[in-house]
Amino acid sequence: MNFSQFLNLHTKIHRLQNKLVWRAKKLLDKNSIIELIEHRSEYRVDLQKKARALCDDCYGKKIFLRALIEVTNCCVRNCYYCGIRAQNSFAQRYRLTDEEILECCNKSNALGFKTFVLQGGEDAAFSEERVCGLIEKIKIAHPDCAVTLSLGERPYKTFRAWKEAGADRYLLRHETASPKHYECLHPKEQKLSARKECLFNLKSLGFQTGSGFMVGSPFQTVQNLADDIMFLQDLNPQMIGIGPFIPHRDTPFAHFAAGSTELTLFLISLLRTIFPNALIPATTALATLSSTGHEDGILSGANVIMPNVSPLYARQKYELYNNKKHDGDEAAENLALLKNKISGIGYEIVSEVGNYIPPDKYRSVK
Repeated sequence: MNFSQFLNLHTKIHRLQNKLVWRAKKLLDKNSIIELIEHRSEYRVDLQKKARALCDDCYGKKIFLRALIEVTNCCVRNCYYCGIRAQNSFAQRYRLTDEEILECCNKSNALGFKTFVLQGGEDAAFSEERVCGLIEKIKIAHPDCAVTLSLGERPYKTFRAWKEAGADRYLLRHETASPKHYECLHPKEQKLSARKECLFNLKSLGFQTGSGFMVGSPFQTVQNLADDIMFLQDLNPQMIGIGPFIPHRDTPFAHFAAGSTELTLFLISLLRTIFPNALIPATTALATLSSTGHEDGILSGANVIMPNVSPLYARQKYELYNNKKHDGDEAAENLALLKNKISGIGYEIVSEVGNYIPPDKYRSVK
């Protein structure tokens, strides 16, 4: 399908998109994606309207919350863009105890959160056995809630053990799907093939699987972005998270410029149009660069927000990039502020698990 056909398709049938079950055939080819991005100023408004209509068709006016618990900033990886990379000797390391994590779950559930996201660096202290125990304890205490993990690349058997323990979702952004670009962002011992293998393993095990990429990362081209979207069409994840690159002062990329919020918002709209059922967050990075990041993300097609429920001391230390937002409407204790902002644009934050709805399950809107 070429670029013109793609736009015509969604002009005519965006209300019928709910009847399209995912097929192996890609919705867009690489050249069409490149053309769309390069000429986005001509199509931004129209595509944004289509994206929001598609999301409303599937999920209505609901915006789902995820309670973000940053369990550790220790990491064995050395991604060049990341503030908690192993070689950053200035990072103040911490690990939450199991008791602290469970308390975060309890407090966030009392605020109305129905999904807990355990996110951290790739840390051996959060072993297969320990995380299994944590999942089981959370599920006993909160059986009506979902557990999402984001703990890096792990062996298949570990993913399987965590799924059997009760984990529902797993987030693992591929960051870039272009092999040469991946080598620009990571040391040679880190392989894109390993990251992709993990993602397909997660899907095969039945996780609601999330992937995504940075927008405006160093050395990124439009062709790289097209590769990212092509890969996502292969993976067909249930969750897609993208955000602008933001440099960290203690990394090799300290002096690179931040990515574009404008391009990020356009890509959210494009991804929503390709993946009408996906759970797509308005990310912290977007909110860090723009005071209206949450609202703009939602109006562009996002339907998830992940307020931070970590202990205050940990939030300041989990600094993936400069000035990472962890207060204001990004903090769980200010949920009323966030709800007011979202209701102001015509949407409602709901106290629901907010599971992915497959293409053949969501309601038809006339």
